[in-house]
Amino acid sequence: MQQSRIYTPPHAASQEPLALSIRNTVGKGAHFCPGLKLSVCLGLPGVPIGLLAGLRDTKAQQTTLHPLVGRVFVHPLEHATFLRLPEHIAVPPTVRFTYHAHLQGHPDLPRWLHYTQRSPYNPGFLYGTPTPEDRGHQVIEVTAYNRDSFDTTGQRLLLLIGDPEGPGLPYQAEFLVRSHDVEEVLPSTPANRFLTALGGLWEPGELQLLNITSALDRGGRVPLPIEGQKEGVYIKVGSATPFSTCLKMVASPDSYARCAQGQPPLLSCYDTLAPHFRIDWCNVSLVDKSVPEPLDEVPTPGDGILEHDPFFCPPTEATGRDFLTDALVTLLVPLLVALLLTLLLAYIMCCRREGRLKRDMATSDIQMFHHCSIHGNTEELRQMAASREVPRPLSTLPMFNVRTGERLPPRVDSAQMPLILDQH
Repeated sequence: MQQSRIYTPPHAASQEPLALSIRNTVGKGAHFCPGLKLSVCLGLPGVPIGLLAGLRDTKAQQTTLHPLVGRVFVHPLEHATFLRLPEHIAVPPTVRFTYHAHLQGHPDLPRWLHYTQRSPYNPGFLYGTPTPEDRGHQVIEVTAYNRDSFDTTGQRLLLLIGDPEGPGLPYQAEFLVRSHDVEEVLPSTPANRFLTALGGLWEPGELQLLNITSALDRGGRVPLPIEGQKEGVYIKVGSATPFSTCLKMVASPDSYARCAQGQPPLLSCYDTLAPHFRIDWCNVSLVDKSVPEPLDEVPTPGDGILEHDPFFCPPTEATGRDFLTDALVTLLVPLLVALLLTLLLAYIMCCRREGRLKRDMATSDIQMFHHCSIHGNTEELRQMAASREVPRPLSTLPMFNVRTGERLPPRVDSAQMPLILDQH
């Protein structure tokens, strides 16, 4: 069951009434805000409009853009583009969006195109400078994620990359702006402000942005989370008019030498970029393409024969050599040494034995008698054990009486007789 109440603003009687729809059960969206599953619509500007979680239809929209070769290209990804909202309602700052962009049929963007977004509350940017190899058309697919409602929607960007019209820009200068991050100079307002301020340091003429690159992409370090610390951004500007004397002095070798010693660079003119842009004047580079570079001389192939040189004495022809002797020496000498060592070891182990006679003569008679008696007794015991007919010693009989000399008959099984007769 649905309950709805209609409010009419008291200050605008002629205005079309808006509705506040509250759903108690799962059903279709609100009546007056199609595309929103749960929404609050008010007609008063500046009044909170509640949860704006709806997105456009799942069918991707297509937008055609015309980047130019050698010119910076910036395309913002605004939250309002992916939300289905009336034109007179602004996007609240609490809406969170993230984006993912890639080349159609590929997992990533083209090499010349970059994507950046500071946080889900800020818009995203696609920016870069196409090269002559990128001429033609490219399709970029953008997917937007609503972090509040978890809805997604897509957008297709058709990039028709062509050549710029008008004269070329042979005079190019690159500046390192330490007071900004890359997403802070991508909008048109700060970019135009930078060109206007730079016009005071350049000869009169039109200036155009050629490239914008984050300092992190050039090897810069991530700054500490301190207020006022920025990542930095490189801005490349081109013009058809020559550089001013002030810029030439800043990029001179003397100025770089002063920077290497920790001294301020040579800046003879007023810094018109301050205080909005803090430029690192020790990182200014100027490129003059008005003078064509000399072509590299193509080396002429010769006949491969060196010219006559009195200081060069080529080696004479090598005479033939017989390596049989060297081979025999290399093989036979180690074999001969191994054979001699083998014979010496055999003589020491086999021919240098002392012998039994010499050992017996060096042993004392008492020790030899004791040794022989042990061997003799051992042999006698072995012979006695081998011959069962020899009577056993009286001391070994089980029932031998030492005082009386009595013993049991030999045929009596001694194993069945008790050791002590009193046990019966």
